[in-house]
Amino acid sequence: MDEPVHLQRIDPERNMRRFYAAEILPTLFGGVSVVRRWGRIGGPGRVMLETFDHAEEARAALTKLVSVKQRRGYRIEAG
Repeated sequence: MDEPVHLQRIDPERNMRRFYAAEILPTLFGGVSVVRRWGRIGGPGRVMLETFDHAEEARAALTKLVSVKQRRGYRIEAG
């Protein structure tokens, strides 16, 4: 799972239009980071960065994040 992941949760009845994006990027010091962006579709959203020493740890964290978001109703964005 090295490609960026884009998820959406849209529920017109609840006026909910949210996005969640995550990707793995290298750091300047040899580690890797999972960069997460989330918020309302069309808005600036928020950003969180979590750094790991090994790419395997970052991949496991990204996989877990996507799994949790999918259980909460987010769907992978087609495109």
